[in-house]
Amino acid sequence: MTFLSDEVRDQGLDYLDANGTRIDICSQEPATYAEATTTYTLGNKTGLNTGAPEDGDSEGRKVVVPAVTDGSVTGNGTATHWALTNGADELLATGALSSSQVVTSGNTFTLSAIDITINDAA
Repeated sequence: MTFLSDEVRDQGLDYLDANGTRIDICSQEPATYAEATTTYTLGNKTGLNTGAPEDGDSEGRKVVVPAVTDGSVTGNGTATHWALTNGADELLATGALSSSQVVTSGNTFTLSAIDITINDAA
């Protein structure tokens, strides 16, 4: 059985906590910073402050990206994914939205809080 201490997982989550300051809603899942913030972005929210690492809901360790109530929509389309970046040059995490959102430039978007979890070693 493999063992990985909480501290090891927390180091990666600490990095997200310290550097994850911008979230974009995207028309598809990005693989790079440029795709997240330019190619596929339909809007963003800056100035995020994720939570410190904590126990996951069922296992592992997690950080929580706070809910967004006032994100700026900058394009027209259907948002299907989110992307967390450092706001400068690094894509940190991505995932599918719980449900897609049709958005129109000039409006605002909302997102529920997002858990980013590193599961226990198996």
